[in-house]
Amino acid sequence: MSGYTETMSAKEILLEVAEQLPPDATLVDAIYELEFRQAVADGVASLDRGERVSLEEARKRIPQWISKYSSPKTP
Repeated sequence: MSGYTETMSAKEILLEVAEQLPPDATLVDAIYELEFRQAVADGVASLDRGERVSLEEARKRIPQWISKYSSPKTP
């Protein structure tokens, strides 16, 4: 990500994602990238609010995160 998401408008984020995707990208690829960026922004915001989990809890959650944010399968 080139800038902080909270300082960019939704339109700016969409344009940045569109410019960075390869020419053969699908809408699924674009949606994946947008969801990933939002998840990162949400995570940073929760850390800024002091919301943290222990390393043990994070390790328990990793399988869920992987399945939720794994790369989209495109034919």
